[in-house]
Amino acid sequence: MNPVGSVGLIAALAFAAYALVSGAVGGKLRSTRITRSAERATWGFFLMITLAVVALEYMILTNDFHNAYVAEHSNRDLATYYKVAALWSGQEGSLLFWTWLLSIYSALVVWQNRRKNRQLMPYVVSVLMGTGTFFSLLVFFVANPFQELAVATSTGTQAFTAPDGNGLNPLLQYHSMVIHPPMLYLGYVGMVVPFAFAMAALITKQLGDNWIRTTRRWTMVPWMFLGTGILLGGNWAYAVLGWGGYWGWDPVENASLLPWLAGTAFLHSVMIQEKRGMMKVWNVALVILTFFLSIFGTFLTRSGIVSSVHAFAQSNIGPFFAVFLAIILFFSVTLLVLRLDHLKSENKLDSMVSRESGFLFNNWILLALVFAVFWGTLFPVISKAVENTTVTVGTPFFNKVAIPMGLLLLLLTGAGPLLAWRKTSFQSIKRNFILPLAVALPAGIILFVEGIRNLYAWMTLFLCVFVAVCIVGEFWKGARTRMKTANENFAVALYNLTMRNTRRYGGYVVHIGIVLLFIGFAGQAFKSDTKGLMQEGDNLQINNYMLRLDELVTGDTPNYEYTRANFSVTKNGEAFTSMHPEKRFYKASQQPTSYVAIHPTLSEDLYVVLAGLDPGTNKAIVQVFVNPLVMWVWIGGLVTLLGTLLAMVPSRVEREMAEMRHAQEMIVQAGESF
Repeated sequence: MNPVGSVGLIAALAFAAYALVSGAVGGKLRSTRITRSAERATWGFFLMITLAVVALEYMILTNDFHNAYVAEHSNRDLATYYKVAALWSGQEGSLLFWTWLLSIYSALVVWQNRRKNRQLMPYVVSVLMGTGTFFSLLVFFVANPFQELAVATSTGTQAFTAPDGNGLNPLLQYHSMVIHPPMLYLGYVGMVVPFAFAMAALITKQLGDNWIRTTRRWTMVPWMFLGTGILLGGNWAYAVLGWGGYWGWDPVENASLLPWLAGTAFLHSVMIQEKRGMMKVWNVALVILTFFLSIFGTFLTRSGIVSSVHAFAQSNIGPFFAVFLAIILFFSVTLLVLRLDHLKSENKLDSMVSRESGFLFNNWILLALVFAVFWGTLFPVISKAVENTTVTVGTPFFNKVAIPMGLLLLLLTGAGPLLAWRKTSFQSIKRNFILPLAVALPAGIILFVEGIRNLYAWMTLFLCVFVAVCIVGEFWKGARTRMKTANENFAVALYNLTMRNTRRYGGYVVHIGIVLLFIGFAGQAFKSDTKGLMQEGDNLQINNYMLRLDELVTGDTPNYEYTRANFSVTKNGEAFTSMHPEKRFYKASQQPTSYVAIHPTLSEDLYVVLAGLDPGTNKAIVQVFVNPLVMWVWIGGLVTLLGTLLAMVPSRVEREMAEMRHAQEMIVQAGESF
């Protein structure tokens, strides 16, 4: 299967390079025939990369340890679903997987636009396949997963088949890691599609509303995947790494957050262009920035320039990504500058108290946060290069910058939709904001009386109440209006209201998800932990919990050996639960890891880690955390996902308009035929 995979890669490279050139030529000559050949080459690229993926996955599933990648990242006793995940667990396989997802996106774009956006498609294909050419070159010549395992001999090297592999990294043997990397990759890779449409619009000077509608939809899909991947990564860090948290401002965590923030800014500001014909340059710049940051995140993960538990090992792949990033920046910024005259705003900002200004402030804050996170992430690398001194930028810096910005964004999440387009009158402000404030102010007083004295935590919860009332009020006002005009009951009115404008009300559901996320974030201000050496019969207290170590059990599985601590837990003196954290030692990789025990509730998580056995006393090293409100982070992420899916559903208004446009096109075609 190694030759089959290699043939697939070289054929994919040929198809991508042909589509890159023929797409540009077809667009320049306005040749339908050449353009269609570029699109067919895109399908060929997809089929050949798929062949390579199937070849590698087949070798993993059949334990073909003649292949160097399989021997390094799998073993015979690995569960099947982890063997599937081994495809993207190493540098070479994950780059092949990245390229495969790009081929899928590209094929879907070609299929979806086979009868529309015909002026844009030659250049869309060219940009997509330009990216495909880069990654195909990288996978075939620099990080090829189809290398044979070889050993050195006195006469050189010779092929070798290992009796077993080294196994999957123990940290990756967790259920969410089977889907976390694909979600992130779907987010990273998908950002190439809006970038391709933006570049095609700039090249063809087709900078009306059509490209922006297409780009918005194609941004929402990877934005959703990227957000889901970030939350799944947080869940993995929380459940596997054993440090009691889910976000540590790690460089690779930051790299995934950056394109998500930039994409969020675009999805908000694009509404101003659609509604008022404003911020056209801004929107193109945001699309460019989002794609640049997506490739930058891939570069940061793989270059080895930062130290991270999420990053791949040091490799020679970094310079290639650096050159590709430079090409992206030069090509896109040059095009943008050349087309500035075609991107003039049709209107001006009428008032600082308007929905447009709310979106503008939202974008400024998001981009300020992007810059702060980007700078804090790269500063240690810059200081090392300039002064040969590594300056650590840790959690305190990021929290100091990000928390105030996050609170401002949370405020705008509720206040923005209550502002009118163009200008908001004082009477409108008073009418729309009096109820949210009337509910939030007493809630803030109650929170303070109940002991919430941490300033940021109090402000977060206060704003969460304010924003929640604002959003619920929007649903209530709309449904009440339909109840009167359409004579519907509340449930039917609410459903019809939502389906009539899924984009707007799906966005409100996303905002509710953000509120729930912030409730979970506020709990970090009140977390507590303790640590101790324990033997059977010992007790360890934290807050109102008492943990008793009943027994230490050792065991063996085909994949790993383990030591398990069995705890009985009481709360306020009454029986509460039992917990069973483990320390595991994986045989194939010869690496230890912890299996954390978590008892989650809506109010707080009890989180127990067996760190190991003390070599001097042979007692268990136990660390316990009480983490308030963490469950709301996962609930908020789920609600955000559901809201995004709702926003992507075509609304009844959009379907009616599409039917009208189709009918008009049929009339025009009939007239031309006549």
